[in-house]
Amino acid sequence: MADMNEILRHVDHTLLSQTAMWEEIRRICDDGMKYHTASVCIPASYVKQAAEYVKGRIPVCTVIGFPNGYSTTAAKVFETKDAIANGADEIDMVINIGWLKDGKDELVKEEIRALKEACGDHILKVIIETCLLTDNEKIRMCRIVTEAGADYIKTSTGFSKVGATFGDVELFVSHVGPNVKIKAAGGITSLEDARRFLELGADRLGTSRIVKIVSDEAAGTGRL
Repeated sequence: MADMNEILRHVDHTLLSQTAMWEEIRRICDDGMKYHTASVCIPASYVKQAAEYVKGRIPVCTVIGFPNGYSTTAAKVFETKDAIANGADEIDMVINIGWLKDGKDELVKEEIRALKEACGDHILKVIIETCLLTDNEKIRMCRIVTEAGADYIKTSTGFSKVGATFGDVELFVSHVGPNVKIKAAGGITSLEDARRFLELGADRLGTSRIVKIVSDEAAGTGRL
């Protein structure tokens, strides 16, 4: 069973609220560095300031085409290149869900490939918003993400009807290629759920709650 420090190493410490201000972003960065999370995931408009603030002590992640995914591919590529130029280390993109439902799998794949090319050596995670998809569509996305060469398939934006579920992570494990990792995101509110997602095969957890839980527990015991 994963201990607390192991869980934290898999957390993308996240703040993507529309009202997020620099003071809150700075606190996310401080907490991410203190607790050695995998990254901080923040709005693109704060990437440059955050990257200058953390000075390479923690990876900075941001989101592209967020949260609806229906920007043009050209716009998403521009966002990606801009974010990386500003210091982003990791990119979480949202697919065009309408294209998938239209059966335009090749277009979805081409878009992911275009963003991976724009990312270069930087990590690309592909958000498919599982709560809006059928199981068949999720399985198709596992194949598409694998063939497109992305690094991760990610369950959710956290801005739709439902976030990550254990069943979706189990389905991903059964259908993604060996070079694709899994990120569960949205609605992860307890250490027990975080442990379970990791046990099922998730490699990253997108959440704003886990660090707060750990911080509160540390304050209660007097330990860091």
